[in-house]
Amino acid sequence: MARRVALALAALALATGASDPKTASVHVVDEGETLTGIAGRADVPASVIAEANGLREPYHVRAGQKLVIPRQRIHTVKAGETGYAIAKKHGVPFAQVAIANGLDDKATIRPGQKLIIPAVVAAPDPTTLTPSPPGQPYFRRPHDGRVLLGFGVRADGKGHDGIDYAAAPLDMVRAAASGTVSGISHYHPRLGRMVTIDHGQGWKSAYGHLARITVKMGDVVKTGERIGLAGSPSGTREAEVHFTIRRDERPVDPASVLAR
Repeated sequence: MARRVALALAALALATGASDPKTASVHVVDEGETLTGIAGRADVPASVIAEANGLREPYHVRAGQKLVIPRQRIHTVKAGETGYAIAKKHGVPFAQVAIANGLDDKATIRPGQKLIIPAVVAAPDPTTLTPSPPGQPYFRRPHDGRVLLGFGVRADGKGHDGIDYAAAPLDMVRAAASGTVSGISHYHPRLGRMVTIDHGQGWKSAYGHLARITVKMGDVVKTGERIGLAGSPSGTREAEVHFTIRRDERPVDPASVLAR
């Protein structure tokens, strides 16, 4: 579904001749351009663009290549519009628009209301992934923000048990690896709304400080699939994502297993 949406966006952008990564849904690569440079101009993480286009690491691009630029947008509701019509207009499944905006089953909206239109990206092609050690999942970053605080568990087991990433409010938080949602908390005393994913063979990952959770217990998720939206720790204004990895219930430094 996500791939079909990406192709539809590409066709629309090409029909209008759009190729400026600052505003376009599709960018035609010029000679000498890199994915990192295009991502910087588009203000969309390079990994998100790579996932939307099925690029293989190390993400080389070539002149003339057409890249879908998925970006989160804001739509101001006009009189007479419906949630379903708005979702169709932007090429995004209504279910994702509803989750991002907390809409009810009747999709009740009002003129002047601002709706978040989430970016739709394709799950990465598993054939492009670098093999991980036997039994170890292939972990990717759950968010592309800068690292605020790294792993720092002491010998006594206390300290910082994961990585904190800076985020903008309601940024998409992605599953670091494929697995099954095994835990959901809305009131964790330290991390607020939190999702835990079981990757099998003793490996688990957790994502805290979420503003919204977009998965349910038992859901099977793929690497790069959205599991929530970034929120703020209690008592602060800045959004962030707290990310942890555990093996057999023991904390693991995410930096030691994340794909480069």
